[in-house]
Order: sequence, then structure tokens, then C-alpha cells
Amino acid sequence: MSLFLNDQQYKKLLNRQGILVVLNSLMRKRLKAFIQKIKENSPGFTLLEIFIVIAIIGVLMGIALPNYITYRYKGQIANTISEIKAIDKAITDYRIENEKFPDSLADIKMGFLIDAWGRPYQYLRIDGSAAPGINGMRRRDKNANPVNSDYDLYSIGRDGTTAPQFTAKNARDDIVRASDGRYFGLAENH
Repeated sequence: MSLFLNDQQYKKLLNRQGILVVLNSLMRKRLKAFIQKIKENSPGFTLLEIFIVIAIIGVLMGIALPNYITYRYKGQIANTISEIKAIDKAITDYRIENEKFPDSLADIKMGFLIDAWGRPYQYLRIDGSAAPGINGMRRRDKNANPVNSDYDLYSIGRDGTTAPQFTAKNARDDIVRASDGRYFGLAENH
């Protein structure tokens, strides 16, 4: 069986059905011949070849997965920082309009916001707050100095726990607003 048509066969096909039929017929014949050739020359994969492919895939996953997790975490931090900045701007606008800081995030209609790990943002009004014991709840740097004089605003991070001092193990992954709004980022980097 030849893969090519002679002139007489070609003219016959062209006159009957048109050029699309000719192309379709040629492609079908070539595809059948190709499949037949593969069947004759390919005995299949050995068990060893399959194990080698699985091992290569495992090594690639071992390399790629940690990098993916790291980039995803950095993206979550960046997203949380941008949301904290947006909340900070809304608090500033509220203070300009009302001449005081809001008592909660609900006052600025942002109490519903959650961070990248599904937890609500934490807000603590410091300036003008009449709440007892507020000084013990304030966020503090490595020297135990308060990091804000107006209000604390932060996410408790991916571990879901926090502590007032930034150097505490539970507070290192918190994303914070510090230095009265001059710093936004991880508590461990402040």
C-alpha cells in the first residue's frame, strides 16, 4: 500500500469530492501507516523505566514545592501589608473627619476584613482610649518600647498566635503597622 496517489487517482478524487477530501484521505493514510509503524517497533516501557520517571518527577517536586510555598507565603505577606495600609488610610480619614480615632474597625466599616490566613485584623486604640490596662496590651519592640503612640494595627500571621513583644516566638510572623505608620511588615524585621 503506497502512501502517495498516482496522477489518475488524484484527479479522480479531486473531480469527485474536492480538495478537502484529497487532503483528508492523505492524512488518514499517513496516520494509519504511522500508527502501524509504532505498533511494530515499540514493545512498551519496562518497569525500570517507569521507576526512573517516577523518581525524576519526585526530585523535581522536591525542588519545586518548597519554592512554591515560599513564594505563596511572600504573596500572602504582601497582600496583608497592602490591606493594613488601606485600613491605616481609612483610620486616618476617620480621625480627620471625627477628630478622634475609631474605637474599633467596625467604626470605619472594615471590621469584616480578614487577613490572608482567614483571621480578622487586630486593632487597639491607644491615643484617647479610656480602656483600663491598655498599656499591657500594646505592641512592643525588642527593647520593650511601645511601637505606636496612636494605635496598633496588625495581623496575627500564619501561626494564628501573637504576643505583645515583637521578639516573642509567637509574634515574629505577625504583620504589623509600627513607628506610627512609618513601618509596615513582619514584626521580626522591625
